[in-house]
Amino acid sequence: GKTTTARLIARALNYGDKPTIDMASFGPHCEAILESRHIDVIEMDAASNTGVDNMREIIDSVRYAPVQARYKVYIIDEVHMLSAAAFNALLKTLEEPPAHVKFVFATTDPQKVLPTIVSRCQRFDLRPIPPDLIVERLRKIAKDEKIRVSDAALACIARLADGGMRDAQSILDQMISFCGSEISEPDVLDVYGLVSAEKVAALAAAVAGGDHRAIVALVDECDAAGRDLVRL
Repeated sequence: GKTTTARLIARALNYGDKPTIDMASFGPHCEAILESRHIDVIEMDAASNTGVDNMREIIDSVRYAPVQARYKVYIIDEVHMLSAAAFNALLKTLEEPPAHVKFVFATTDPQKVLPTIVSRCQRFDLRPIPPDLIVERLRKIAKDEKIRVSDAALACIARLADGGMRDAQSILDQMISFCGSEISEPDVLDVYGLVSAEKVAALAAAVAGGDHRAIVALVDECDAAGRDLVRL
């Protein structure tokens, strides 16, 4: 969701007659920005463009005003992959960017970004999405696609996704491929080798109560059923 968020920021900056977060409808630039085809919103993958020469291209181009939008927005994905020399080449531009230019950096490893770069940026950490919001979204998707999914199955998928909406949607898509138009909790447990919430609770109670016999029996039962003990 990092790049999607960056595109939404670019859309908000170039929306209507002034920047806003209230984007009730599509403006003249919105669709092109969200589809990554707007001439003034430049996306770059730092994993494939790590050198000083790539940064010099950006430094040279920031001098020119945007063609269509209010701001020229540079979205650099996986920015931690840039070399130290590339970061240093970009540093001066980040300190004093032209008024018509905005930079959005996205990364999965912020600790690898040079402190001199981080200190000149506003940092926003994307937190895991709560399971109830994931379930709500998956329920809407299932309804739109005319797929019957039990609430327990949706909760199981949300738990498996570990806070990632895209992962949750991918899991739901895979379950539809396996099970067709009706998905239950046992289906999800069997496909991904998960343990039901009830057994997890029972194991936690056994650990808390020091019931070693019950712990061994539960783990043995899960192992025999082919469950993922590491995830358990």
